[in-house]
Amino acid sequence: MSFWKDFKAFAMKGNVIDLAVGVVIGAAFGKIVTALVDDLIMPIIGYMTPKGQKFTDLYTVLKPAKDGDVYTSLEQAKTAGANVFAYGHFIQTIVDFLIIAFFIFLAIRAIQRLQTKKEEAQAPAAQEPSSTDKLLIEIRDLLKK
Repeated sequence: MSFWKDFKAFAMKGNVIDLAVGVVIGAAFGKIVTALVDDLIMPIIGYMTPKGQKFTDLYTVLKPAKDGDVYTSLEQAKTAGANVFAYGHFIQTIVDFLIIAFFIFLAIRAIQRLQTKKEEAQAPAAQEPSSTDKLLIEIRDLLKK
């Protein structure tokens, strides 16, 4: 019985719910960035390659399946069973990561700025002492002498 109460208290803590929301938003954000990279950025980079091919199709055949085989695509080389070094997909994954990391950095930076402004707004401002307070301070200072 105590186990369920403890579990419920744990699951309903703000941090756990915040984490769950963060995971869901992060997954959706990852899909957006992947689409951005796959559909917009990498085709432009692929266009700039010497062959003008899709960037994820960049590869080098380390050992053909049969001696003398020549492959026109990564898919064809993989299907034939050739040993390929498919570096294009790896580089695209790195670009995905860098873009996601950059946008997360920007989001965290914006949140920190908002929190700083909020804290500054909530901090009590140093107020000028009232005329009564000034008079009392003067009297106190005179009594110290």
